[in-house]
Amino acid sequence: MGGVDKAVIEIDGVTLLERSLAATMSALEVVVVGDPVPTSRPVTFTREDPAGGGPAAGLLAGIDRFLRTPDLVAVVAVDMPRLNAGTVARLTWAVEGAPDLDGAVLVDADGRRQTLAAVYRLTALTAARPAAREDEHGLPVRRLVGDLRLAEVPAVGDEARDVDTWEDLRDLRR
Repeated sequence: MGGVDKAVIEIDGVTLLERSLAATMSALEVVVVGDPVPTSRPVTFTREDPAGGGPAAGLLAGIDRFLRTPDLVAVVAVDMPRLNAGTVARLTWAVEGAPDLDGAVLVDADGRRQTLAAVYRLTALTAARPAAREDEHGLPVRRLVGDLRLAEVPAVGDEARDVDTWEDLRDLRR
């Protein structure tokens, strides 16, 4: 999408970031990986260092910024505007109901794991983190969480649909 900050894109007058914040409304603390923008609730903004390290580097930078150490971390990609609080609740329940699991991921209609629509145990993410910080840059999220024991939670409707192109955005706005 030409480097556009997806967080500020609007659908029906609501930014994609605000939609993500609504999906995490039950969270006591929210860390947003991205450039600071006005939000409707208090959040902590951070960036991966160096910037442009990719989603895994961003996720790991995000977990470093929590003021309180959570047991569970909800990961919500800003470009999934149909993901909602019910989605996060189902993911959370899947993890809470199975202490032997490291997390739960949303699975789309094609059976693809959406690793940026998930709830992970912080201890599992910390254990999966590369030993050297420089190895986080460019690391695919699928590799970061590849060895974790994850429940697969089927998507309901189009909640796993993402915005990767201007055409995707036009379709979602219809």
